[in-house]
Amino acid sequence: MNTKQIILTGITPTGMPHLGNYLGAFKPALSYQMQENIEALYFVADGHSLIKLWDPKLRAQYILEVAATWLALGLDPDKVIFYRQSDVPETFELAWILTSVTAKGLMNRAHGYKDQVAKNAESGEADPDHGITMGLFSYPILMSADILLFNPHHIPVGKDQIQHIEMARDIAARFNHLYGDTFRLPEAKMDADTATLPGLDGRKMSKSYQNTIPLFVDSVQLRKLVMKIKTNSLMPGQPKDPEGCTLFSIYKSLASPEQISVLAEAYQNGIAWGEAKQLLFEFLDTYLAPAREKFAYYMSHPAEVDAILQKGAARAREKAIPFLQEIKAKAGFNFR
Repeated sequence: MNTKQIILTGITPTGMPHLGNYLGAFKPALSYQMQENIEALYFVADGHSLIKLWDPKLRAQYILEVAATWLALGLDPDKVIFYRQSDVPETFELAWILTSVTAKGLMNRAHGYKDQVAKNAESGEADPDHGITMGLFSYPILMSADILLFNPHHIPVGKDQIQHIEMARDIAARFNHLYGDTFRLPEAKMDADTATLPGLDGRKMSKSYQNTIPLFVDSVQLRKLVMKIKTNSLMPGQPKDPEGCTLFSIYKSLASPEQISVLAEAYQNGIAWGEAKQLLFEFLDTYLAPAREKFAYYMSHPAEVDAILQKGAARAREKAIPFLQEIKAKAGFNFR
């Protein structure tokens, strides 16, 4: 009997991940592969990308970038189950079964859907559902299928994703009520030490704000981005407060306590902003260099990445197929 805690993490391919993604998702998730009492599953959620991205070539590139990022940052496919969502078709079959027991009212409350409706209202659009596809509307159901197919105990998430876990629990409970105890109700697992990383303009680092520092840009581009970070108008020699400073926040998120202490003292001594930015650039360039090299390798060897994902999918399906058969039998699809 498997007594390990099952933890599952998926990331949608939307372009090269940035520092905020690394600190908020990749880094904490990767820590689970080293724990003996945990069985970890990691997947590239390419099916979810269909909601906003309809360019097949770009999707293929983004899938490769996310997979290469996982591997470059240290994911060991021999220690975990690492797969591409679309290589596990049981996910999509389960999604329809779950759709059939999910109340529309639950989907009406999804943050992503409500945000788009609000934007339509603000723009004066007469149709509140203008531009909203069923993919966007049903997004939480596919995410629930991702989760429930493997009956995990915990799902590592940020604060803005807690609703997805709550919805997965609601959907699982509804199925259990109709067809008998089947799904474990997963719990959200939040890392208390994971802070929101500010972007170049001081707002939350996000692709939608176009204020990110991509993980694996070359040194020249990395320096250009760091030099764009917004600072105040304090002159060299004037003491500066590390609190609320984007430069310091980014440095603090990755540096050692000793390094942080040295930079904090430099702030008190009035370090010039140009010098502080150069220090941050040099630190990030050194910190990211080993993973950047591995990322470049995997991006130039897509067949190798594909083979790793296919192998992981085979392992994932060893779990998914018998469980889906059990689910279907409970729902009455048991004619064999």
